[in-house]
Amino acid sequence: MNHDKKSLPIGVFDSGLGGLTALDELKRILPNEDIIYFGDSARIPYGTKSRSVIEKFALQDTRFLLSKGVKAILVACGTVSSNCLDEVKNLAGVPVVVGVIDAAAEKAAEIAKSGNDRVAVLGTSATIKSRAFEIALEKNGVGEIISRACPMFVPLVESWHTDTDDTATNAIVSEYLSPIAANPPAAVILGCTHYPLLSEVIQKYLPESELVSSGAEAARRLASELAENDLLNRSGGRIEFYTSGGAELFVENAGRFLSSDTVPNANHIDIENY
Repeated sequence: MNHDKKSLPIGVFDSGLGGLTALDELKRILPNEDIIYFGDSARIPYGTKSRSVIEKFALQDTRFLLSKGVKAILVACGTVSSNCLDEVKNLAGVPVVVGVIDAAAEKAAEIAKSGNDRVAVLGTSATIKSRAFEIALEKNGVGEIISRACPMFVPLVESWHTDTDDTATNAIVSEYLSPIAANPPAAVILGCTHYPLLSEVIQKYLPESELVSSGAEAARRLASELAENDLLNRSGGRIEFYTSGGAELFVENAGRFLSSDTVPNANHIDIENY
């Protein structure tokens, strides 16, 4: 039975394109895995929604992935990971479900301990409100935690305002980060999988801080949990992309999030059916 399970795909979902930063790392470290990616572009952003709406969306996204027979799920969305990961796990019933909180918190704590014991968390309003990263960082013994909601970051990334010299982006990043820059932390958690696309601009304002990509850390955690559960595939490598938004627009923008030049085909689905 376990042999058959190994060849099943990994499911990844996010509110839009940001989860592709986690998928990119997953592809790099697990080239033989089949992956099903779902981006809920029609209903982005999640980070400004109420907890009950976030949960409803997350469970629909999960049901869609389960309909594809996945063996594991990577919740590549900081908002869902911090608000309703347990609900996703309970519904999924698959051996491995990983969110983006714990692995990123561990990595940031490690950096903080060899530095000034200070970590900043950047996330959506809903992620910051949940305090999930703070709780995980406290568990890892971090001395000082600064949390900052950055609600404009996702719209900036999705509308492709990511250049280091983009006027609007610099104004917004400066407004969010100036209070932190006065006393820079050792580590900064990019608590939303969209944020790595702004890492060059963020680094400009926090040059001494080390940035931690929550999506990439989660991908590494997922890989080690698959190995522990003897669920690694040796013979796959296909990726299928699905979106609730426009498939053409998804394809047009997806390439910017992926390090390889292969711009995927995407399939439109009606997520309300799940």
